[in-house]
Amino acid sequence: MAEPKVKYDRQLRIWGEQGQAALEKSSICLLNCGPTGSETLKNLVLGGVGSITVVDGSKVEFGDLGNNFMVDESSVGQSKAKTVCAFLQELNDAVKAKFIEECPEALIETNPSFFSQFTLVVATQLAEDSMIKLDRICREANVMLLFARSYGLAGFVRISVKEHVVIESKPDHFLDDLRLNNPWPELKSFAETIELNAADPVAHKHTPYVVILVKMAEEWAKAHDGNLPSTRDEKKEFKELLKAKMMSMDEDNYKEAVDASFKVFAPRGINAELRQIINDGCAEVDSSSSDFWVMVAALKDFIVHEGAGEAPLEGSIPDMTSSTELYVNLQKIYQAKAEADFLVIEEKVRSILKKTGKDPHSIPKSVIKSFCKNARKLKVCRYRLVEDEFSNPSLSELQRYLSSPDYSFAAGFYILLRAADRFAANYKVIPGHFEGEIDEDIARLKSTAVALLNDLGCSGSPLNDDLVSEMWRYAASELHTVAAFVGGVASQEVIKLITKQFVPMSGTFIFNGIDHKSQLLSL
Repeated sequence: MAEPKVKYDRQLRIWGEQGQAALEKSSICLLNCGPTGSETLKNLVLGGVGSITVVDGSKVEFGDLGNNFMVDESSVGQSKAKTVCAFLQELNDAVKAKFIEECPEALIETNPSFFSQFTLVVATQLAEDSMIKLDRICREANVMLLFARSYGLAGFVRISVKEHVVIESKPDHFLDDLRLNNPWPELKSFAETIELNAADPVAHKHTPYVVILVKMAEEWAKAHDGNLPSTRDEKKEFKELLKAKMMSMDEDNYKEAVDASFKVFAPRGINAELRQIINDGCAEVDSSSSDFWVMVAALKDFIVHEGAGEAPLEGSIPDMTSSTELYVNLQKIYQAKAEADFLVIEEKVRSILKKTGKDPHSIPKSVIKSFCKNARKLKVCRYRLVEDEFSNPSLSELQRYLSSPDYSFAAGFYILLRAADRFAANYKVIPGHFEGEIDEDIARLKSTAVALLNDLGCSGSPLNDDLVSEMWRYAASELHTVAAFVGGVASQEVIKLITKQFVPMSGTFIFNGIDHKSQLLSL
């Protein structure tokens, strides 16, 4: 067996050893191992989750051979859960795998405590009633839950957890934490030792742009009553002043300073999202508070006092044109400030833990350090109960989606998936499996969807007739291509939830295979 660092080399570069360790400790339960569930779990097994439990009470049929690569002709008539579980085990023998031959709906009804043993439950192809019941069960047990479903050319993914906090959100684009518009004393002192008007052309073209901008911002502030450039004209004037300092056109450091000047114009202090987090009621901690909120409480106190309105410094600087000596010295200044901020936060965390009756050293130093480094990028995700969304969605948003040319198909699929469940409950048969006239069956599906819209307060909202006919034509089939795509999306979100890295999607994800669109509905 390959060493974990070799086997998981590529993904370790994305979520690191800490993220991989979280995956390897996780226990995943899959409900229904049709194409959508099998594809989801396949990705997670290859990623190295700790253990999987496959729950499915059905047998492999000939129809399964055309859309599920994890069963073959020899497995027809055998337990689907056993067959899929054996296939998945072959993909990664480091993953512990077991199966339970039982109908998931029956398990939800008769043994709700069964789900409390898992880190996360992936529930696929469940009807609305079972989704609502399972959601309540997992919330009470504090187990993460993800719903996934494919239905013809439509796909559905929805996360449901009380609260999910993310320290390492890893946004694609985020402003460097350089404090060019609010330098601390050591950075100011370092900048003052460097003369921008140096006669030596080599020294002039190797002054880091950080130093250039700190000095030029201070010079501007002195001439403008302590204010930095704010208007469009002022920003343009500031850039012209930078260009005027250039001794020759090949000075890349000054070009970098002009390009990075927007970092001087950025507002000081913390962003609105972080402010909302530190002002959250959970930041008033007690003995039941999680480690995350204990650290948030420490962060809030730091921002008010030692940070003077700023979060702890991240401590890294980007690559830039500079002499090696200046770059290394600058790097040391940023690292020293970050370390000093971390030590203050750490002391506050230990103090809060002690006050709330917890072990002062229960939060590892490495976790606090990571928290400080990522303090500006913290995320808190909260999800509505599925029952709340289904019974009382945001009416204005739903009406907007239904009438929008861009979202009408996604909203239509959302309504029709729910209407199909109602249809099946009312008529004891799936739309498209009706033995009567085709037009009569389609009309029943449409009337069911219209009744649902009326119940939600959206009477009169448009519903595309062609989409209703398409939904009937699908007859609840799982197409492998759609299932594979939906399974890929679902497994990606599972990994985000388990590793607590990157931000999981909020809202209801709808895949529209007709137009090849993926959209999120915030309901």
